[in-house]
Amino acid sequence: MGLTVGVDVGGTKIAAGVVDDAGEILVEETEPTPATDPAAIATAIADVVGRLRQSHEIEAVGIGAAGFVDAKRSTILFAPNISWTAEPLAGQVGARIGLPVVVENDANAAAWGEFQFGAGKDVDDLLMIAVGTGIGGGYVTEDRLYRGAFGTAGEVGHLRVVPGGIRCGCGSYGCWEQYASGRALVREARDRVASGLAEAAALSTAADGDAERLTGPMVTKLAQAGDPLARELLAEVGRWLGEGIASLVAVLDPAVVVLGGGVAEAGDPVVAPARTAFARTLPAAAHRPAPDIRPTTLGNRAGMIGAADLARTP
Repeated sequence: MGLTVGVDVGGTKIAAGVVDDAGEILVEETEPTPATDPAAIATAIADVVGRLRQSHEIEAVGIGAAGFVDAKRSTILFAPNISWTAEPLAGQVGARIGLPVVVENDANAAAWGEFQFGAGKDVDDLLMIAVGTGIGGGYVTEDRLYRGAFGTAGEVGHLRVVPGGIRCGCGSYGCWEQYASGRALVREARDRVASGLAEAAALSTAADGDAERLTGPMVTKLAQAGDPLARELLAEVGRWLGEGIASLVAVLDPAVVVLGGGVAEAGDPVVAPARTAFARTLPAAAHRPAPDIRPTTLGNRAGMIGAADLARTP
């Protein structure tokens, strides 16, 4: 198959690109996401694909989106940030553009992109952990994306790590993403600023004295500049990440674990503590091969590239 389009549907932006069979993005387009109107989302996707078709001959489209996708890769069963429930997205977009369309969970798409063209292209088995506002996951084993019986495998962010812990948006308590994500980082940083402690002075200054204005990128920037508290907060996220990854590796035994997402892009302040916690926590670590933990090489385009390739993959 020739050129395909990969579409990454976020809560605020739809990003799409023409991708060749080597995983290279030839051209990109974006469109605001009308997140509360499912029909308008399908139309917006069709519009952005239409603009890309003006300069390239496209054979199929792959769409990556946060949420549960059915086993046929056609229907969004549920999405946390967009008004989708049992939404036949592949059919809706396909009817508008007249091309084959497949739909995949965004973290699964990113995992496939990294496996085919990025940090895991040298192995047969890969676990992707996408750490942003929450935590997404994707698993490739024996050269195939593992989707489970109903298409909803990989929701690693909702593993319960603290019984009776912090309430999660999924309705449960103590999910992993409440302790090892951008949401957790910001919550803890805001608590420190609100406390008025001297150690939080740099964070407070970054937020103009208003804890609610503090964001994850602000904390990351300060950590990379050497602020002790910001580095401590990122290290705590890294510790939770490493411990959770150790449990997943004990079950899945991947050759490589790829860390992606906005939080992972902080680099050493979060990745180094994650590696340390993983090595300390992995069961029987002295008696088994351990996977390499690698940062993404495709960055925030991994999902787009992966979705485009899945459109040409049976």
